[in-house]
Formats: sequence, C-alpha cells, structure tokens
Amino acid sequence: MSKLPGTKLSRRQLLQLGVTATAATLIAGGTEFVLPPEAHALGDPLPSWNDGPAKKAILDFIHVTTDKSSPKFVPPEQRIATFDQDGTLWVEHPMYSQVVYCFDRVPAVVKAKPQLANVEPFKTVLTGNREAIAKLPMDGLMKILVVTLTGMSVDAFEAQANDWLGAARDPRWKKLYTELTYQPMLEVLKHMRSSGYKTYIVTGGGQDFVRMYAERVYGIPPEQVVGTAAGTSFGYDKSGKPFLTKDPKLLLNDNNAGKPEGIHLMIGRQPFVAFGNSTGDRQMLDYTKAGSGERLAMLVLHDDAQREYAYGPAQGLPDTRVGTFTQALYNEAESKGWIVISIKSDWKRIFAFES
Repeated sequence: MSKLPGTKLSRRQLLQLGVTATAATLIAGGTEFVLPPEAHALGDPLPSWNDGPAKKAILDFIHVTTDKSSPKFVPPEQRIATFDQDGTLWVEHPMYSQVVYCFDRVPAVVKAKPQLANVEPFKTVLTGNREAIAKLPMDGLMKILVVTLTGMSVDAFEAQANDWLGAARDPRWKKLYTELTYQPMLEVLKHMRSSGYKTYIVTGGGQDFVRMYAERVYGIPPEQVVGTAAGTSFGYDKSGKPFLTKDPKLLLNDNNAGKPEGIHLMIGRQPFVAFGNSTGDRQMLDYTKAGSGERLAMLVLHDDAQREYAYGPAQGLPDTRVGTFTQALYNEAESKGWIVISIKSDWKRIFAFES
C-alpha cells in the first residue's frame, strides 16, 4: 500500500474510489493516510460507461447520499435500489428470454399430452416459425405460459429451468441467455452495493424463473427478487416428503402499477433509486421520485441497432411490442428529471464478452 502525505485527488474522487468519508477528509486535508487496497483496484467504478450526464448522475447521486457530511445523506438501512430486468439488466429482444423458455418447453408438454399437437397455439409453436409465433395473440401466449410454468412441483420446475439456462443459446450472439447481461449495469449494481445500497430486481418476469439465476448472474439473492408471482399449494408425496406445486393462480402482476405495489408488499421501503426501460416501469420511477430527499430515476433507451437493438418508438425509433418506450414516456422523463440512458452514446461496451 502506498502512503499519501498529500494528494491531488479531490475528496469526491477519493469517495468514488471507495475511501470512507472520514479518510477522504484526512487525505484531502494533507494528512498522511494509507489507502486501502480496494481503492487502488477500483479506479473508475463504471469503466464501461462513457463520460456524460448519465454516468455523472449515478456517481453524483451515490456521493451525496453516502457522505455523512452531505445534507442529502441517506442512512444505510434506507438505501434501496430497484432494477427492472428485461431490457434494463439483460437483452429482451426480439423476445423475452422467459417466453423463449416457455416456447422451448412446448415439445415436452405435447409429448406428455399428445392431444395438444393439433390445438392452437401449440400447433403454431411446434412449427418453429418465429414470425408466426411472434404474432400469437395474448390469450394464446397465456395458454403457453400456464402449461409450461404451472402444474408441476417447484423442484421439477427448477430442474427444468436450470437445464434450459445451462444449454439454450440466443440465435444472434450464440451465447447463453445469462451471458447477455449489460456490463454497464452490472457495474452499477456492484457500485451501488459497495456504497451500502441494497439492490433488488423488480420485474414483470416470473419471480421463480428469475430467482433461479439472479444471485449467480447479478449478485442479487432470490429473496431480493420481486416479480410476477403465481400461487403454490403445499402437499406430501407418497413417501411423506412435503413439496410445493405451482398453481395457475396469479398473485402479483409485477408490471405497471404492480411494481410499486410489489415493492411495498415484498420490500416495505420506498426506493431511493429505480432503473427501468419501458412504459411498464413508469409507475415504479414515479413512486421512487415521489419520496423526499435525493432520488434517482433512470430509463435505458435502446437506440443502437448495430451493437444491440433499436426500438422505441420514442425519438423516431422503430415501434415494438417488447419493451415499449413511447415518446410520451420520453417527454415525461424530461419533465420530471428522470435520466434517459442512451445505449449508443452512454455505453462504451455492452457485454462482458466484447473485446
């Protein structure tokens, strides 16, 4: 460790390196102090971000809410940060990963129930025609979700989901779906946690599905995943061992207004930070910013067709049914002080596997 009898680093820069507020004050004041090893290793906590308003907003927010001398200081127990998943933490186009999982499960379901082979929407899914599958109506999609996500024990579902997550690959990048996480957002999660924030996933996706990999992929334990949740029934097998069966009974639709409702139900504290990317996240950001003190609300705008995807229809981008970001939402973000993150402008790289 190197000793610094004096330094040209500002107190803010030292804080961003993970140095405590007290230590930063001593260093900035010219007092000899030994930097902890993590301060040398950290450097820029957001290296995959370009310098600009979005990166600055994140760093400034963390600084003013974790510095005890700041009037905007947030006590550690109140530091709650919520993150949407699809389109915010990992790729959601051209189809949500969990929906792909459900479609991939259809052949096994039809094998167990052959009478479904000539019944829609199973018949269309079995053709493998992606264009036709993408046009399935919502009621058809719901039938697929019900038969592939319920009616089995929790243990059986976890085994099926684990097998798929370990083998299925996205057709564009030829990578596991869990590898299509956004490196800039992984850095935000890590920096938030190192600054005393507790990070939660608040997603419209299935809670049980996301809990399967959240800790391994995002460093977020299953108890900090709030998602769309179905009911379960308790029972015993023939040997007397207790188990839970997944039921087709919706308990929480964790989208739109369901997000703040789910936050209240599952977390019990109003977030100081919220990240999203679509109209489904609007109420969560509104709820977050409605609290007193310093609050941070950010939306990821997918505007990079070359490196990822471009869709909106905000700012003249192509329209989409998956992860819709309307011009009205964009205008609302501007009027309410929500920060819009441009993938094209704000992210140096998108994935960890990029060279």
